[in-house]
Amino acid sequence: MIHDLTTVLRHPKSNQVDSQSAAEIVDLMNAEDAQIAAAVGKEKDAIARAMELIAEGFRRGGRLLYIGAGTSGRLGVLDASECPPTFSTPPGMVVGIIAGGEKALTKAVEGAEDAPQQAKADLQQHGFCRDDVLVGITTSGRTPYVIGAVQYARSLGAVTIGFTCNQDSELHAHADSVIAPVVGPEIISGSTRLKSGTATKMVLNMLTTGAMVLIGKTYGNLMVDLKASNSKLRARSIRIVADITGLCDVEAEQLLRQCDGEVKTAVVCAVRKVDAKSARQLLTEAKGRLRTVLQVNTDEASPKREIGE
Repeated sequence: MIHDLTTVLRHPKSNQVDSQSAAEIVDLMNAEDAQIAAAVGKEKDAIARAMELIAEGFRRGGRLLYIGAGTSGRLGVLDASECPPTFSTPPGMVVGIIAGGEKALTKAVEGAEDAPQQAKADLQQHGFCRDDVLVGITTSGRTPYVIGAVQYARSLGAVTIGFTCNQDSELHAHADSVIAPVVGPEIISGSTRLKSGTATKMVLNMLTTGAMVLIGKTYGNLMVDLKASNSKLRARSIRIVADITGLCDVEAEQLLRQCDGEVKTAVVCAVRKVDAKSARQLLTEAKGRLRTVLQVNTDEASPKREIGE
């Protein structure tokens, strides 16, 4: 029964929240939010496994698709939309699907979450196949739209990962792997954009960030695959190239221009003493892992400043 779900129970500490001052509400919300990281931490093994599954999917040429309704769907779309500028991924590599389509991002679409067959149609529209990985997000663990999506994905033989904030949910019976941080009742009963939403965003951030690290999208903690689409990111690109290679900012900027703004390519050019075409070939052979290219011959081709020094 939905009334038994942890995410919709009434919180005993907020029964009189409408009588509290602004400062008291802040204290209450802050105290509740402080419990979220611990709840997510208890799911570390499930998160790590999901991260590995997603990375494996990327390596075989598959994609990551998030699917959800309401806040869950919006958070999936948000995480997907932040991957291209952060990791220079093609837009179709990480996809967010929300019940009701794009209009549901800004306003509620009545009944959209109750249509499991529409989830199948939405996945088919995106060309979902067995090489892809699906993450179904439903904090209640029972949203028909998400359950329908997971069932369809499994019928194709694709990897399915579920996210919920309830234990032993309906979702557990359908997904290959489930991440379930139990954050407890919300201070406004049933408003899962609060603690549940925060836990969702934390986990999705972990999944994409970790998977991108595993497939070589970073060098140390530097975003070497970022897409310099604005002045801030262009400045960051220059700084990263300078940090890794020991070049001054002017030299790093000139090299980036010669490499069409590609940070990895510029670093390989500087360290391995090759042109841009050869640098790209070396990166391709190393499956995009910059550290592998730089460590091929550490005597002759090591960066002047290692990460962490």
